[in-house]
Amino acid sequence: MTNKQKEQIANLRHAGYSYSVIADKLGLSVNTIKTHCKRHGLSSKEIDKSKLVIRAANLHYCQECGEVVIQPPKRKLKRFCSDKCRMKWWNTHQYLIKKEANYNIVCRNCGKQFVSYGNKERKYCCHACYIQDRFEK
Repeated sequence: MTNKQKEQIANLRHAGYSYSVIADKLGLSVNTIKTHCKRHGLSSKEIDKSKLVIRAANLHYCQECGEVVIQPPKRKLKRFCSDKCRMKWWNTHQYLIKKEANYNIVCRNCGKQFVSYGNKERKYCCHACYIQDRFEK
C-alpha cells in the first residue's frame, strides 16, 4: 500500500465512508482497509465525531488523488479534481480506452494494408508514400 493510498483511506474514513466503499474506490481488499484503519486509529469507535464531514448528494472524490471534487450544478459529473489528475489516471489505465474508430485501409502507393485510428479518409500509410505517389510519378 502506497503513502498516497494511506492518505486517501484516512480522508475517506474521516468523511464517514465504510470499509467496503473505500475498498471499492481504491481497488484494495476490505481486510486490508480494516487492518490499516484499526492500526492507525481510523475505526468508527476511535474517530472523533465532531470531525466527520456530512456527505451531501453532490460530494464526490477524485479517482486519482481522493480530493473532494465540487460538482457544478446542472453539469456532467466530474470524476477528477484537475486536468493533471485526469491525464495521470488515463495514462495509467490505457486498457479502459474504447478504441472503436479503427479503419483498415490499403495504401495507394505501396499497397500495404494499415490501420487508421479516427480517420477513414486517409490514403497513405506514411508521409514517404504520400511524397512518392504525389511527386515522383
